[in-house]
Amino acid sequence: MQKIITFLTFNDQAEEAAKLYTTIFKDSRITNITYYPQGTYMPAGSVMTVEFELAGQKYVALNGGPYFTFTTGISLSVSCADQAEIDHLWDQLTANGGEPGDCGWLKDRFGVSWQITPAKMGQLLSSDDPARVQRKMAAMMQMHKIDIATLEQA
Repeated sequence: MQKIITFLTFNDQAEEAAKLYTTIFKDSRITNITYYPQGTYMPAGSVMTVEFELAGQKYVALNGGPYFTFTTGISLSVSCADQAEIDHLWDQLTANGGEPGDCGWLKDRFGVSWQITPAKMGQLLSSDDPARVQRKMAAMMQMHKIDIATLEQA
């Protein structure tokens, strides 16, 4: 049982977001959808919550109305095995209105912030040579999507 579950509050796009996310990540699925009853501030019968799993991690998405917005202070960080996975996730999450950010960060079309980084990010940015670390950091600071080969060469 997962003790801590990420809860995302959308205006009215919870189901759309969950459907997108579960098509992008392997081992992902929607597990439950609930609907607003009569007498609530949202239309009766509209989607209230969507429970879903991304790569085995549980999430809940709520349609809470326009009162809630996402900020970059919270992001979903994805540890990628290789450049192909970084490229795939980056392309999928920035499509249709997503926005690239700096150093592997992006916002998807729903406003959710993501960090798409290599699993070996710590290794890529470290060295016994302080000048090399500085070159690597300088290279990364110029990137939107992380380029593993560029960091390895820096």
